[in-house]
Amino acid sequence: MAKDGSGNDSVAARRTPAGAAVLREDKTEAIRAAVFAELAAVGFARMSIEGIARRAGVGKTAVYRRWRSKLHLVLDVVSAVAAAGMPTPDTGSLHGDVRMLLEVAARALRHPMASQIIPDLLAEAARSPELASALKAALHDSQEGIAAAMVARAVERGEIPAGADGRLALDLLTGPLYWRLLVVRDEVPSGYLDELTTAVVSALGGR
Repeated sequence: MAKDGSGNDSVAARRTPAGAAVLREDKTEAIRAAVFAELAAVGFARMSIEGIARRAGVGKTAVYRRWRSKLHLVLDVVSAVAAAGMPTPDTGSLHGDVRMLLEVAARALRHPMASQIIPDLLAEAARSPELASALKAALHDSQEGIAAAMVARAVERGEIPAGADGRLALDLLTGPLYWRLLVVRDEVPSGYLDELTTAVVSALGGR
């Protein structure tokens, strides 16, 4: 270590380089929360780093220190959603598993932020291959494994025939709800999830 004139260790030599500043987790989480709020309020196209920083209560440099663009920031947030994923149901029956997944999906799609953010990001994904890939992971790939495991357990229990399609199960689980809640913007009437559960199980060859 460098010595100063008195033979002591140099203070400058012990200083942490400016570029090695610790990124505070509370600020990182505040920025991520601000991204969701900004996406819901103005959409991806009008969203800006300045707006995100203002909503998070941080400076622009705090955002750029973590992500180099708003696209990469959104990709990170979307990836975090994918990592969280949906719960893997194991109720002991295909009917119970399907019903649980439909309840979770319906609750998520009813959320005001989700109902605004998801359609906007899907539209933007048509112009951004990177965003399209991240959305596929968040909205499809992470759930496909859950659906496949659910179907495999149902096959082992003898509830549905071997060869039942896990991808079809996922389409049947999410497609009707997405159409009703985010495209038609209609309510889910009482008993609808039970009827949909019966229809999904029947389509997979169950009873």
